[in-house]
Amino acid sequence: VQLQASGGGLVQAGGSLRLSCAASGRTATDYRMGWVRQAPGKEREFVAAITWSGGTYYADSVKGRFTLSRDNAKNTVYLQMDSLKPEDTAVYYCVADRRATMTLEYAYWGQGTQVTVSS
Repeated sequence: VQLQASGGGLVQAGGSLRLSCAASGRTATDYRMGWVRQAPGKEREFVAAITWSGGTYYADSVKGRFTLSRDNAKNTVYLQMDSLKPEDTAVYYCVADRRATMTLEYAYWGQGTQVTVSS
């Protein structure tokens, strides 16, 4: 599975961004997809994941502010990020796996996309 992420950028605190991740290769709809982020000087952190049927999982730090959705016809997932905070600043990685959810144990990783939230 190949993953292509896009949509990062610079936004002020309180603003919104939407990340997209397009999957290709093996039957992408068989895979759970999600996002992991890594802030400067910190370890990687699970953000959100979605199953093929649309079930979602969120880290407590983003619950209520981020919304993950998927379009199986396009093999694409979307992470809508609202009420962004400076602590959301990180490189965001799109990930995919047949079984993983709220973990870092994803088999497939896309390139990172930078999200910067200014105060």
